Amino acid sequence: MSVVIVGGNDKMVSQYKDVCRGYGCKAKVFTQMSGAMKNQLGNPDLLIFFTGTVSHKMIHFANTRLKNGGTRIAHSHTSSLSALKGILNRYAV
Repeated sequence: MSVVIVGGNDKMVSQYKDVCRGYGCKAKVFTQMSGAMKNQLGNPDLLIFFTGTVSHKMIHFANTRLKNGGTRIAHSHTSSLSALKGILNRYAV
């Protein structure tokens, strides 16, 4: 399963990827808006928004980019590892 995380803390990117790997998922993490995000977003199975640490511009961009796909979308106000594990327990198991 492929996962894209939008938002979160810069220093926790490797931890987010490790947790996803533990659930058998391949993850891409975008903590800040960049030009490369447009080309690297792809077509993931699950899109996770950490809404407490993400800009409205990034949310709007990701939503419009993935609007017509079969991507499931999950939101969490916190960007903690336990919040990520809860989302992955719901969608990846």
